[in-house]
Formats: sequence, structure tokens, C-alpha cells
Amino acid sequence: MVNITINEKKLQVPEGTTVLRAAQSAGIDIPTLCDHPALTPYGGCRLCVVEIEGARTLQTSCTLPVYENMVVKTNTEKVLKARKFILTLIFSDRNHFCPFCQVTGGDCELQNAAYGQGMTHWALTPNWQPFEVDASHPYIIIDHNRCILCRRCVRACDELAGNFTLGFEERGAKSILVADLGNPLGESSCISCGACVQVCPTGAIIDRWSAYRGHVEDMKEVKSVCTGCSIGCGIEVYSRDNNLIKINGDWDAKVNEGVICKVGRFLPITEDRERIVTPLVRKDGKLKASTWEEALTVASDKMKSLVGKNTNGIAAAASTRMNVESLAAFTELFKAKAGSDMVTSLEEGKFSAMQSKAAKLAGGAFEGSLEDIKNADCVVLIGEDVVDTHEVAGFFIKRNLPKGIKLIVIDEKENKLSDLSDVSLISKSGILSSIQGITAAFAKQNKEASFVLAAELIAAAKKPVFVVGKSLTNEADLAAVLDLAKKAGAEKKIVSLKGSANSVAAEQLGLNAKFAINGHQLVFMAMADEVPAPSLVKLVEKAPFLVVQASYVSQLTAQADVVFPVEMWAETEGHYINLEGKIQKTNASLTAPVDVKSSETVLAALAEKLGLKLNTKNWKENIVKSVSSVEILEA
Repeated sequence: MVNITINEKKLQVPEGTTVLRAAQSAGIDIPTLCDHPALTPYGGCRLCVVEIEGARTLQTSCTLPVYENMVVKTNTEKVLKARKFILTLIFSDRNHFCPFCQVTGGDCELQNAAYGQGMTHWALTPNWQPFEVDASHPYIIIDHNRCILCRRCVRACDELAGNFTLGFEERGAKSILVADLGNPLGESSCISCGACVQVCPTGAIIDRWSAYRGHVEDMKEVKSVCTGCSIGCGIEVYSRDNNLIKINGDWDAKVNEGVICKVGRFLPITEDRERIVTPLVRKDGKLKASTWEEALTVASDKMKSLVGKNTNGIAAAASTRMNVESLAAFTELFKAKAGSDMVTSLEEGKFSAMQSKAAKLAGGAFEGSLEDIKNADCVVLIGEDVVDTHEVAGFFIKRNLPKGIKLIVIDEKENKLSDLSDVSLISKSGILSSIQGITAAFAKQNKEASFVLAAELIAAAKKPVFVVGKSLTNEADLAAVLDLAKKAGAEKKIVSLKGSANSVAAEQLGLNAKFAINGHQLVFMAMADEVPAPSLVKLVEKAPFLVVQASYVSQLTAQADVVFPVEMWAETEGHYINLEGKIQKTNASLTAPVDVKSSETVLAALAEKLGLKLNTKNWKENIVKSVSSVEILEA
């Protein structure tokens, strides 16, 4: 620990702490613009200057590490005068006439910094030239006139997403933010993660869907968890008058540390599907609005004679986008109480069943965590294109490539990370042959160059990690990966990316059978807000009686005999277990339409109509009864 004094306040802080972070830890405010806690200190804007006893000039607090007996003053006349001068230069450089900016009135860090220094105007005559506005991107607008050249966006693109799309051209007053080699953002390599939008301190980079829809202070903010995939990223959901306005990554979330992808940030905002707002019952060949009492009665009357009928009775499938409470209620109702032989999830255990079998053989959990990916010095990516799916896991890999980590890509089809890899093994003959080739090279039994190089890179790594994706489809493939990992001393450093939000929970509840309709008299689909696949729609089109529990109108609900309207992701509250076994809670940020219920409530009401009682409060006990490939713990 280091002893320092800031504004006559004595502090002890860890060695290596910057003056800015030390001051913030003591509740002492130092204004900043280019600084961001998630980014490497840059020292570009100079607004955070402070006076250091013994130093000849003012110093940037964001880049200066503390030292023993350092004495810091943050609000002397010299410091305050410098800050006002710096702000004057920034305001004079480009068009910062605040009444015309979409983030004016509390959401702009530049404006707030000026008010914090008591500024209401600036003395210099503006000498700015007009810059273009880039509106080519479907989600993001860049207004170069509002840019203060802080480079937060560039650093976020590099350090957080690892995409390296943004940079600056020209110098001085002509400096301009560019994508790639000057392409419009909408035609660039941008992956729409929106990290640049979230870190921009002014109105230079904005989300086109939330602009001019109110200030953050006037919105309702709820911390929750993204249900777009099994990573389980922490998010902050902003709403106003029960309308979804924008979604940010939660900087405090340990899973993603603020980084999210377009699936979590933009797609929920831009989604345009018709809601189901009342129960529906088929009458005279047409679906018509009904009461809950009628809809539940019609469904239960059809189900009563089928309860306890093991075969040819009820076939039921549930979306893994549902929370654990709903999946537990679904399992208890149809498997334990109704006794159906066909109760599964829409994933059918494709991304989790073989891992569970391997865990049973191993006698316990064998998988690592997302932290292993973040800290790895060698990543072996097997059967997953993380540029397109589970993107945040891809960010963890890509952003460390410039630091020298090694990347080995093994797949049976083209993989977008192949061009960035040290070794790319793309074989149409299957993943197994490539893994076996590397394993043989470990034993000096294979001298093919690519296999030898891959084996050497893995053997030389101190923190290797094996990231396993959906193309790994059979137990032989996984067994080969486990064997290779063991040889590399990385038995507990395997991370399988799973499927949807609650893949792990569905697997632990035994919802992993292949969904089929073999003479079943009633089919029950618990869809939540999932988009039904065309193959699923076709599969159930000849069902004698179809009950669908869903948030949105679809081809599936159009075929149904009874439709129960349920909450979508932002309206529901419950738990999800992410790919590394963390139990996380989602919080409702919106209120569902008046006649819409939670999936769990509907299942309980249906059970009651059947004379059954569900007890889902012990879902945690049921989840951990089976051996899992990950250690399941509270986040």
C-alpha cells in the first residue's frame, strides 16, 4: 500500500493506482472526458490535470501512478484556470452549441464538465468547419461535428470488442474518426456491438433508435441479464412510459464487464413482432379471443384423459429462453405429473447432453469459466464461429490477439477467425481427425506441419483454454478434446458455449430428448418469446390438438387450437444459469399487457385445472441433483 495525501485528506491505496482512481476511491471528484474505467488510461483531453507537490507542471491524474508520500491538490486556482481553458478550446474546436444536440441536458459529459466548472459560455470565437454526419449504419449515427477527439470509441473498439474498426485520419483540427480505411460505418467491418456508442462522452456517436427519446435521468433503469445466448451478459435496460428505449452493458457485471453484442444491445430494440395480448381459442376453424378461464378449460379438458398416459398422450417442448422457474414448472407438470414420454426442450440437448455424460464419467464438473478465455495465452477454438454466435466470447479472444496470445481454429467449415489464427485446421472430414492429428503430434507420431505447430503452441502455453462450440456433435469428438486437454495440462480449462440462455438448466432438468410426435394426441409448446424454426412449424402442423404458450404471433400460433399469451424477456423475472454455471437473476424492466401472464403462472394455472399442484420452489435442489459439466453456483 502507498500513503498519499489528496486535498489534505490522507489515503492508503494499492501500489500502481493512478491519482484519478485514488481520488475517486475517496469520493474526490476530478472531471474527465477521455478517461473511462473500462479502458486503458490515455491522457488525451487533459481535463483531469492536478497539481503535484514538487512537480514543475500540472499532471494528468488519469495516467500518473501514485508514489509514497505524494501530495496532490485538485482544486487550486492554477488547476481550475487550466480546466476552464481546456474546455474553452474543446468547445471552440467544433459545433458544440448544446441546444441543438441530442444528448444535451444532462446526458453529455462535455456539457456537464463545463457546468461543473461554472462555465456558461466561452471566450474564444468558434472557428469550426462543418463535418458530415454518417447515417449509413442501421443502428449507429456518427456526427463528426460533436466529436472531441477523445478516442474513447477507438479504444473501446480495440480493447473491449477486439474489432479494430475505428481510427483517426488527418491531424489537428482536421482530425476525423474513420471506419477501416475511410468507409461509411454501415459498409465497414463494424459488428454493431455498440461499445463506441456507450463510451462516447458527447453526441458524436449515438444510437439512432434512442436519440431524442428522453434523458437518462428521466428513464427507468433496471439491471438485468441478456437472454440472447448462454453467456448471460449483464445489461442495463432503460425504459420510459413502459417503452423500451435502450440497452447498455453493465460495467459491474462480472461475466461480461460491460461488453455486449448487437443481440443484447440493438436487436431487442428494433424487434418488430406482433404481440399476443389475449388468450385465443379456435372456434369454427378460426382463432378467436377468449377469457383465461375459457382457454384454460378448453386446454385442460383435452388434457385430462391424457394425464398419466405414458405413450401417445402429450408431447411437450419448451424454449430454453424461459427462466429456470418456468422450465421447472414445465418439467414437473408434463414429466412428473402428466407422465408423458415426450418432454424436452427445443434444443433437444444438442449443446449440453454429451457434456453431461462426460461429467458423469469423470465424476464431476470438468469445464472452466469465461475468465479462462479472458486470461488465456493460447485459445483452441473448436467448432464455433464466435464472430456470428456467442459474440462476447469472441470479443474476449480477439481483443487479446495483439497481446500475443496464440489462436488455433479447428472446424469443419469456414470460420471467420481463421484469418486471425496462428493455425487453422478446416477439414470437411470432421473435427475429430484434426484433434487426433494434434494429439498424435504431441506424441511425435504425426509430422504434418500444421499439426506439429498446433501441438507446439499448446504445449508452450502456460494458460491454454479449449473453447468448444455447437459443431462438436458427438461424444467421440468431446472425448478427443478431453484427451488433448489432459495432455496439455488443461483438464479444467474447457469451455463449451452451449446454446440458448438456459441450456444448462434444461439439461439438468433432463430436457434433452429429440422432439418427435409419435401418435401423441396433444402437443404443448412453451415458446416464451422464441422465434419458432420453420422445421418446428412443419413438425407440429399435423398435431391432433396444439396448445402454444407464446409472447408473439407466429406461424406456430396460427396453427394452434389454444394460445396462452405470456411475458417476453423484458417483462419477466426469474433465474438463468449461464454456460459456466453461474445462477443469475433477471429483473423485469417493463410491465406486461394486462391480460398477459408469466409462463410459470400459466403452467401452474393449467395444473390446477387438471387437479394437480406444482411445487417448483425447490428448483435449485432439482438442478444440482444430476452431475453437471460445470459447477453450478450463485453469481
